[in-house]
Amino acid sequence: MLSIRFVIRGAVAMTVAAVVWSAVQAASVAGDAQGILAASDAIRNPAQPFSLNVTLTQYTDGKQTDSNALQAYSRVDPNSGQFRSLIRFEAPARDVNKLMLKTGNDLWFFDPTSKASIRISPQQRLLGQASNGDVVTVNFAQGYKARIEDEEDVQDGDRQTRRAYKLALTESVPDMTYNSVEMWIDKESQRPIKARFFSDSGKLLKTAFYRRYQEQLGALRPTEIVIIDGLNPNLVTVMRYSDFTAREIPDSWFQHDYLPSFQPE
Repeated sequence: MLSIRFVIRGAVAMTVAAVVWSAVQAASVAGDAQGILAASDAIRNPAQPFSLNVTLTQYTDGKQTDSNALQAYSRVDPNSGQFRSLIRFEAPARDVNKLMLKTGNDLWFFDPTSKASIRISPQQRLLGQASNGDVVTVNFAQGYKARIEDEEDVQDGDRQTRRAYKLALTESVPDMTYNSVEMWIDKESQRPIKARFFSDSGKLLKTAFYRRYQEQLGALRPTEIVIIDGLNPNLVTVMRYSDFTAREIPDSWFQHDYLPSFQPE
């Protein structure tokens, strides 16, 4: 009887140990997923305040159908870890000097002609497949809970095969542009390769490829994002980044009340 008790107790102990070890592994994986996502954010976005130029070009069936140009100023809010962004429209002529401001969970649009500013939705389309929320700087790790779903080979935007973590991201703070995201991140370099963005209902809205990595402000960063419509792959928008510049950005630029007074430098 004594030996049987030891066997039973030993089996129970082993079972408990296995459960504890599984829990530790799960916690470790969850932590790694968030760390991997944060590392990819650091590759996409400089840590210091910066400005850059953004060009959006829309293609339908391979032919250019529309375009615009923006200048973006971004800086991390130390309280939230998320970026605040001011976007100035530079082209086309009808939109010059219009502004878009993201601060906290608020997104504002300002028209200098009417002097009116209105709240807008980050999901609203800006041009083609690019929404308002796509052109403001975002740290995904501050707005989504990440989980490693798989490791797999995936083609990047240049049709090269990469070994990648497939992360499942679920919204962890309100008013993110997308309810959920699937993101593939290079296992070796932590570079973002590809992402799929979904609506609240689970509908695929768009697929994005991060490509044309260049040395910008101390790191190799993607300077082009190809965005493909979730229903019609013949609808494509290309977002290009250029002229990354580290700079001081006044607090006043991120105040809603300051928009009518803003003057481009």
